[in-house]
Amino acid sequence: MFKFLKEKLKSAISKISEGVEKEGKVEEKTSEEPQKEEKGFFSKLKEKFTGKEEEKEVIEQKKAEIEEKKEKIEIKKEEKPIVIEHKKIESQKIKEEIKHPIKEERIEHKPKTEEKITEKEPTKGFFSAIKEKIVTTKINEEQFEKLFWDLELALMENNVAVEVIEKIKNDLKGELVEKPVKRTKVKEIIQGTLKSSIGQLFEVHNINLIEEIKNKKEKPYVIAFFGINGSGKTTSIAKIANMLKEKKISCVLAASDTFRAASIEQLQEHADKLGIKIIKHDYGSDPAAVAFDAIKHAKAKGIDAVLIDTAGRMHSNVNLIDELKKITRVAKPDLKIFVGESIAGNDCVNQATEFNEAVGIDGIILAKADVDEKGGAAVSVSYVTKKPILFLGTGQKYSDLQVFDSEVIVKNLGLV
Repeated sequence: MFKFLKEKLKSAISKISEGVEKEGKVEEKTSEEPQKEEKGFFSKLKEKFTGKEEEKEVIEQKKAEIEEKKEKIEIKKEEKPIVIEHKKIESQKIKEEIKHPIKEERIEHKPKTEEKITEKEPTKGFFSAIKEKIVTTKINEEQFEKLFWDLELALMENNVAVEVIEKIKNDLKGELVEKPVKRTKVKEIIQGTLKSSIGQLFEVHNINLIEEIKNKKEKPYVIAFFGINGSGKTTSIAKIANMLKEKKISCVLAASDTFRAASIEQLQEHADKLGIKIIKHDYGSDPAAVAFDAIKHAKAKGIDAVLIDTAGRMHSNVNLIDELKKITRVAKPDLKIFVGESIAGNDCVNQATEFNEAVGIDGIILAKADVDEKGGAAVSVSYVTKKPILFLGTGQKYSDLQVFDSEVIVKNLGLV
């Protein structure tokens, strides 16, 4: 199941991963690095050992202090000559400081210079920061658009709906564009995002059919099935009838397809094999009348469920769609199920959308899912219609009806 799409996704993920690593630019700074300084590392390293720049600043500052002291002494000399006499030693010391400032200040202020440099050092060492830069990359939106094309093409080739492609694209863009990504984690991030995106495609209220039937107080529970010719609708009805029988739920079939030749005989054959009652009229009869009689029979006999087969028709045929609307008004079904071919891809999605607009479907059965190599319909139909996929048809036997599980889809696409 979905083998072709799985291979295409795998190839596209690898290409995007390689592209991100190739196209992405190395991060210029890490989150824990200090703000960029004008001087390079080696210049700062050199200054750390020589301390020339800091020493010059200290010396100039000290000289200014000495000149200030000198001026104060000169003023005091004029005002208080006696005090000057007592400060001969201090004056002499100041003169010596002016004469030989470099040697004394270098020794005295070197620890301060070292302390100042130490404060500016980042928490991480130089080589740790370089290592992080090498393994981290990020891409811009233009680069992403270029890289996403491979994945977009793979999805289009496998009949994935445009709405779904856009969702996957936006989700992936949010994880990759202008965000630092570790090179070793690129493939993992892409795969994880795809898994999450596809998983979200099925986040609609699901229906437990067995529980719905059992919990309805006023019997019968009525289910109407819609779809185009050849979609596997009649076979799917027989599979549902078999499932209900196994769950000890009684049902009756309504042959409301009075339009297609041999349709009544086909449903009759399934009913005979399963040992289930069928209500039928002649060809050309009113389909709504057949449905009405089947519901009346179920009420009289205390039967739990009525399964209504309708004529397959194109969703674009207005007159035939009006006939389905009449069946819906008369039968007032508790559940309206669209049956489509999984292998039909985007056509299946379009059909489901049209039937939903016409009669308001409640759930979906995808027939022939076992031979679907692409998986576009399975991935798209629920998201586009906002209706849950209830079952997957996976073979010709009555037991080949699988309750839908989104995890199975994700697994078959190789995203687990």
